[in-house]
Amino acid sequence: MIGHASSAWRYRQFILSSIRGELKGRFASSKMGALWHILNPLAMAAIYALVLSKILGAKVGGVENDAAYAIYLMAGIASWGLFTEITLRCLNIFLEYSNTMKKIAFPRVALPLIVLGGALINHLLLLAASVMVFAFFSHFPSLPWIALPVGIILTAAFAFGLGIILGVLNVFVRDVGQFMLVVLQLWFWLTPIVYPFHVLPDAMQTIISYNPMLPVVQFYQDIMLYNKWPDFVSLQYPATLSIVLLLVAVFLFRRASPEIVDVL
Repeated sequence: MIGHASSAWRYRQFILSSIRGELKGRFASSKMGALWHILNPLAMAAIYALVLSKILGAKVGGVENDAAYAIYLMAGIASWGLFTEITLRCLNIFLEYSNTMKKIAFPRVALPLIVLGGALINHLLLLAASVMVFAFFSHFPSLPWIALPVGIILTAAFAFGLGIILGVLNVFVRDVGQFMLVVLQLWFWLTPIVYPFHVLPDAMQTIISYNPMLPVVQFYQDIMLYNKWPDFVSLQYPATLSIVLLLVAVFLFRRASPEIVDVL
């Protein structure tokens, strides 16, 4: 792990320039640029809010605000969006940069770090846009918002470890990528983003309590919707799992790194 960190530090300028280049390239031909990345999840939250809160009458207790359900959705989607962006990008990063890896000598660990940096920037932009939307509904940030970086770091660490593991496996077994697309769709609906956790039957609550994204999403929702200090103790489970995933990712990446280019 120390060796990878040292290599990443030596190539930090390469990583930073690649992050800037990737962000520019992604929206180079678009007049609205990065706004599309913000508008997509906001539109998704708006559609769910319209259908579920206005048409089906879904409510969120504890908040006297007509837009409470929309804010609840946006908080969950923000956390989930960061998780899925890092996971899916890391899943395919070695395939995307296969030609570059064959032509240019650089530490392979730089690739997932480029993904991580770009995803964090996108996430911060989304949070800034969410704050402006919340203000429109007279829902303003309060002191507990200073704890939000804890949730961001934990979400990123969990997704980063999982994504590297899947990315390495995807090089050798391409079915991993297709399989994870299905898993993530199911995982989304097993996470209380569209629905409140307390409305589930007791048996279902027991099952979903093993979902490591449950306390992370609730962490975001406590801060962004309820403006209250989140339950830091609940993060012990996803934090422990994140550490395990990162250690496995480092081990697997180190063992497979010499063979990745040959397989590609």
